[in-house]
Amino acid sequence: MKKTMKQHSFALRLKSLALVFGIGLAFASCANEDIAQNPNGKDYDANLTTFSTGDPTTRTSMESDGKFFWEAGDKIYVKDDNGTWNASSNSPTGKTAYFKFKVPGTYTAHMSYDVYYPGKNGNQNQVTIAANQSQAEPNSTAHFGASGDCGMATATRIASERNFNFTLNHKAAYLLFLPRTSNTILHNCYLTKIEINSDNDITSTYTLDPTTGELTGTGTDKQIIISTGGSGTYANGFPLTNNATSAATNGAYVVIKPGTHTLEIRYWVKDVATGIEGTITKILPSASYDQNNYYNITANLDVKNYDGDHYYMWDAQEQYWKGYEWTKNLGAGVGQPTLNGNSSSNYARNISDANHRWYNDGSGAFQATQSCASLPNVNEMTWYAAAGDPRWDADRLWTTMGHLCKGGMWFKKKANISGYNPNTAVDGTDWRTDGNANGWSVSQTLPSAADAGNYFFLPALGRYYSGQLDFVGSNGIYWSSSAYPVNDYSSYNLTFDSGDIIVMNNGGRNDGFRVGVFE
Repeated sequence: MKKTMKQHSFALRLKSLALVFGIGLAFASCANEDIAQNPNGKDYDANLTTFSTGDPTTRTSMESDGKFFWEAGDKIYVKDDNGTWNASSNSPTGKTAYFKFKVPGTYTAHMSYDVYYPGKNGNQNQVTIAANQSQAEPNSTAHFGASGDCGMATATRIASERNFNFTLNHKAAYLLFLPRTSNTILHNCYLTKIEINSDNDITSTYTLDPTTGELTGTGTDKQIIISTGGSGTYANGFPLTNNATSAATNGAYVVIKPGTHTLEIRYWVKDVATGIEGTITKILPSASYDQNNYYNITANLDVKNYDGDHYYMWDAQEQYWKGYEWTKNLGAGVGQPTLNGNSSSNYARNISDANHRWYNDGSGAFQATQSCASLPNVNEMTWYAAAGDPRWDADRLWTTMGHLCKGGMWFKKKANISGYNPNTAVDGTDWRTDGNANGWSVSQTLPSAADAGNYFFLPALGRYYSGQLDFVGSNGIYWSSSAYPVNDYSSYNLTFDSGDIIVMNNGGRNDGFRVGVFE
């Protein structure tokens, strides 16, 4: 699935936005100020010094037409001649393109002073990049100040007046998420939040350091979640109706700590009609996210589809519903059931089945020769279960037989399982001849962003039992290539749910379990 990340400097981003979104960039000057004016047109307050900013690139939010604004509640901090931190005594009451901050204290000893903007949740030179950010509507950055947007500047005196001018240099990095999808099932869904997981810290409290000109300090927090949506049109989240990138439809902005990060992005998607909400995950390779830059992160949101053709009786020649596949639209009770609890009588009943769907009825200890021949044997299944670090994922979305589903298990790939041996199980015996069984608990913690590539995913695709579909979304039941050596009517399989994983002869060979791909 194609995904791209494009970097933009704040100094250049207006030009780039015009290319990306086709917007017009006509800046309009604005004289709205939340300060009093004297009759001579000059600001006057004997106890306050004015720090003015009007350069459009210094504002703390951005709109889709390219204009930047200071937002209600924004404050700056300046250290005065006595070394005292002072916050501006006034703040904008709403969006404004130009503002004069009034700061108490004495500022006569120097021609310039350092100005700090620590964001709405910061103080003095301390910045908190929020772990939980929120955006009420698409393509809005009104939440930047509360999310950890920050900056520093050198304010320079205007002649002999008590006025200083400054241009803010932003010190955070910024991500613009631009999801799209051509999956018609997802067109009916909404983006409710985006979860950003990193291999190192991207959110914590940091210091604006004028010596380095950067945010300094480290933290331990590696996850940021931005909630998308508010009220009215966006009460359910941002729509996913766009086949092509559209910031106006669902563009979401996130503030992060600058640095080199490997990011795992989990897009949370909800089908309002069914109530199913889950995740679509993208892994971004390690990249540098520089301060005062923003990055377009596009993603073609799709979910893996698992067909209905890989349910088999154990080692049968043909699949469980051969001749009655759901794609033939044969109707309820006739063709292959696609929803939990639905059933059909058109499944194989004996070895004489005309569609060759009956199981391999060999006896004793032997290995599959037909549909299950390429599957892991029972010894290998124990390695996946006991040493493959199985991790339940309740929220990963996928589709099967025309329906949106979620839930499944992550396993380490065979190459990453220490001691993996097809000839002996994890306990040192050969289960192909011994007839053993065992179960293990599973983790509820997902693989980390840095480690995700070492795992593969198996969905909880349930089973068919006497023609009825059960457990889709809650259980995965996968055949092995090994017959159970103690009797002639069962074979080994791997079964899992949110709490446990079992390798045993669960059920009979005439059950319709999945023939899956183990990596």
